[in-house]
Amino acid sequence: MGMFEKRRFRSFLIYVQDFNKDDKKTWKEVDPHRTTSAQLYEKFGLDKDTADFTGHALALYRDDEYLGQPCLDLIHRIKLYSESLARYGKSPYLYPLYGLGELPQGFARLSAIYGGTYMLDKPVDEIVLENGKVVGVRCGDEIARCRQVYCDPTYVQDRVKKVGQVVRCICLLNHPIPNTKDALSCQIIIPQKQLGRKSDIYVSLVSYTHQVAAKGWFVAMVSTTVETSNPQAEIKPGLDLLGPIMHKFVSVSDVYKPTDSGLESQIFISESFDPTTHFETTCLDVLDIFRRGTGE
Repeated sequence: MGMFEKRRFRSFLIYVQDFNKDDKKTWKEVDPHRTTSAQLYEKFGLDKDTADFTGHALALYRDDEYLGQPCLDLIHRIKLYSESLARYGKSPYLYPLYGLGELPQGFARLSAIYGGTYMLDKPVDEIVLENGKVVGVRCGDEIARCRQVYCDPTYVQDRVKKVGQVVRCICLLNHPIPNTKDALSCQIIIPQKQLGRKSDIYVSLVSYTHQVAAKGWFVAMVSTTVETSNPQAEIKPGLDLLGPIMHKFVSVSDVYKPTDSGLESQIFISESFDPTTHFETTCLDVLDIFRRGTGE
């Protein structure tokens, strides 16, 4: 980014920071309900590379459809990123110590406080329905009675549809990712346009500072949406950033979405994990399931 582009980008960020949707004085001749994101970039003279970085790395859009939509959502996303960065210091993201497995453990402990019961190491043989509504889950000869079921697509293949595939590569490194100032954790998003693709490539790195690896070891993950018949070749641009890789594990997973809201059957199904490494879409999916299940 050249000196003049930096000045234009700074002016853009100041505008976003000062923006208040309830105070039209801060709009500065931009109607956020009508002006598109592309037009907002043009107003500040930002070039395509800066727009790519802003939309995909700051606002976390997964494609470029947002460019033709009103810019209000773009502004809110950038404000969220900058406010999170200001609040937490070096990174706008939070990551649990000992890995993501701590999240369900935290849920389990909280659920137990409110009287939840757990059946561990139990196979799910059948989701029992009566008159089209769920009444329980059968495990062998036992049935756990319930009024609602929350599950992922693997338990109800007849109620979901395949919408794509994701390729992931988990890599074990004995060094930080090159050119990241020896960062012990980081996220890299490679915008689709820079690779001539329809989907971004995501790279994440965690390490012993998160208690997920032995000291001196790093865990990197590279992922993207499958677009060709050679998924491993699609993540090569991300793998090339990592430097020497000690071990790697590649998998291709189907992506499913529920075919109905679950309001009639009271079976509420999540979507499969997409390739993003920041989990924004997963959080939105959880909130959507909560809204459908509780009406709140």
